[in-house]
Amino acid sequence: MVEEKAFKSGFVSIIGRPNVGKSTLLNALLGEKIAIISDKPQTTRNRILGIVNKPGAQIVFMDTPGIHKPMHKMNEFMVQTALRTYNEVDIILMLAEATTPPGSGDQFIIQTLSKVKTPVFLLINKIDIINKEALLPLIQQFDKLYHFSEIIPISALKKDLHGLLDAILKRLPQGPQYFPDDQLTDQPERFVVAEIIREKIFELTKEEIPYSSAVVIEEMKEDPEITHVHAVVIVERDSQKGILIGRGGSMLKQIGTHARQDAERLLGTKIFLKLYVKVKKGWREDERMLKDVGILTERD
Repeated sequence: MVEEKAFKSGFVSIIGRPNVGKSTLLNALLGEKIAIISDKPQTTRNRILGIVNKPGAQIVFMDTPGIHKPMHKMNEFMVQTALRTYNEVDIILMLAEATTPPGSGDQFIIQTLSKVKTPVFLLINKIDIINKEALLPLIQQFDKLYHFSEIIPISALKKDLHGLLDAILKRLPQGPQYFPDDQLTDQPERFVVAEIIREKIFELTKEEIPYSSAVVIEEMKEDPEITHVHAVVIVERDSQKGILIGRGGSMLKQIGTHARQDAERLLGTKIFLKLYVKVKKGWREDERMLKDVGILTERD
């Protein structure tokens, strides 16, 4: 009689400096876009779970905010969200860029790992844009800073992950299946739609606007043929509101159109999206507002 292999499951945290490709990696692992991506740093503000099912195993990935020196209360909570995952997971994936040697940001993160007993994999991302000869010296530089359990060069953008999933599966403990086979994330549809809107703000606006804005879904009502979404974009100043709305409402319309199209693809339903803009001065320092936009949770 052949014994069945025991089911394996576990949680894996994705950490790193802002803009090293953490959200791109999560999307590549899932084969679906659930985490918003941007060429601007500090795009991710919340911990986002992505679920990968394999025969006899389930891996739950956590995409975390970039670890950086915080400038606002909001940023402090973002960094704490990332650091707190160290003790909640079975494996930590630290992303670094292949294009630069380990700098002060990478060294700061490595210092935060000094007392961690969880296995830490170093993923050197963006290998598609460097010469192969530069890779080995870079690996040696990182190897001197920390005893990583694995060092794996990858290109998250090209979905070239070089056996990463296999390396994770080897170290996963036996455990239960935490989520159903068809579930991709733990986040509700409201959160996903809000994140899509915020991604379009990052893509279409400049300078301080993306960092000074947040999105709250005030109403999401599903009818048989269409889902009605009323969303508010919160900014800190009247001048930012004017930029977001644009001449004759052109910018807000563009953001809404792009967000609606992406949301319809992801959720598989027609969407009517109504966007408003409100000014809430100093919202990034206001704990009540940070709770409203989902950055600060009861655990914090």
